[in-house]
Amino acid sequence: MSLFRKVNNWLHLWLGLISGVIVFIVCITGCIWVFNDEITALLEPNRHIEKQNKPVLKPSELKQIASNVFPGKRVVYAIYRMGRAAEVSLGEGRRGDHTVILNPYTGEVLGKKVLEKDGTDFFRFILNGHRALWLPYPIGRPIVNYGTLVFVVLLITGLIWWYPKKWNKSTVDKSFKIKWGASFKRLNLDLHNVLGFYSLLFLLAIAMTGMVYGIEWYSKGLYWVTSGGDNLPPFARNSSDTLQAQKFYTVDQAMDKAWNTVISRHPEAEGFYYSYPSPKDAKAPISITIYPSRTHFYDNQGYAFDQHTLKEFPKDKIYGKPFAEASTGAQIRRMNYDIHVGSVLGFPGKVLAFLASLIGASLPVTGFLVWWNRKGFGKGKGKKKGNATRTTRPTNVTPGARPTFKPVMNSNRHSLPENS
Repeated sequence: MSLFRKVNNWLHLWLGLISGVIVFIVCITGCIWVFNDEITALLEPNRHIEKQNKPVLKPSELKQIASNVFPGKRVVYAIYRMGRAAEVSLGEGRRGDHTVILNPYTGEVLGKKVLEKDGTDFFRFILNGHRALWLPYPIGRPIVNYGTLVFVVLLITGLIWWYPKKWNKSTVDKSFKIKWGASFKRLNLDLHNVLGFYSLLFLLAIAMTGMVYGIEWYSKGLYWVTSGGDNLPPFARNSSDTLQAQKFYTVDQAMDKAWNTVISRHPEAEGFYYSYPSPKDAKAPISITIYPSRTHFYDNQGYAFDQHTLKEFPKDKIYGKPFAEASTGAQIRRMNYDIHVGSVLGFPGKVLAFLASLIGASLPVTGFLVWWNRKGFGKGKGKKKGNATRTTRPTNVTPGARPTFKPVMNSNRHSLPENS
């Protein structure tokens, strides 16, 4: 074996053993998260709302309804996707702990949720595991980010290890086919090698898009490569003019007017997300995102307005333009989440992402078992030897005399007596 392959195999083995638990958790939680919308819709049928040929309620109206349900709570944001109920979040911070579910056309309250302090629902629990292994974010996030980077290295070293030295019928069968009727060891090896090969490209795409969210140098480098050498534009940080506070509009009036401006430009939009500026933050802008399609995120378009004057801020260089008008690098960056969860290919893509993530979760398990079996663990301290056979050795041999034989224990069934 060449030195290169020895080093490659050593890296694959030990990086896999070290990162196995991280990869398993990240992949299995990602596998579940892929269908969070479909599972939620199935378990909560009251969230299904047919599209109607009339406008949805204005931001101030949604805010008033939610505030009546939870008096004294600050409204944080509202979100709506065609075919589903609108959700209004209330509480503190970017994500409230109270949610009102309502019909976006009539305002009928369909449900409400309250999370206890530091509480979470099922899919938020899954997402916390996927992003940070259920650890505090400053600790768990870097572990997940660089664990994912290690996983990319494992996929590449695994492909090199998988590649046969010579191609013939035997190696082709072992590389591309699973021998279902084989022993457990052989079956486990096939599941690791064959399934790992078939899922390789999908897992690379999922892992490489996942690192965009957590490794800054990687995110900037990927944009530089995909844009042909352009630097990643900084995220637009807009501030409202506090000197103009209360001179023109109240926050509710500004929200409604900004909404009317945006929806007039996108009358066929199938979803929206907007945040309500906090009364304690006079600098916060009004942010509105429009979703032209229900199943994709990459074609969304964002707007920002001064909450006091309704001045429209310059559009973000990546997310502010229509998708068709964005540069190649910006288009790829905007597609990042859709690629990550497979929705870039619609429902079939999500199925592929689900299966690839499931296989990804199995690889640390089958890989560990391959190593465990090769090391011979779990078989006892020593190997059982074959049954001893009695052989004989001549003793007391004198010239002209018939030799006598002394029994000798020999563990080799195929050995012959000495002097025979």
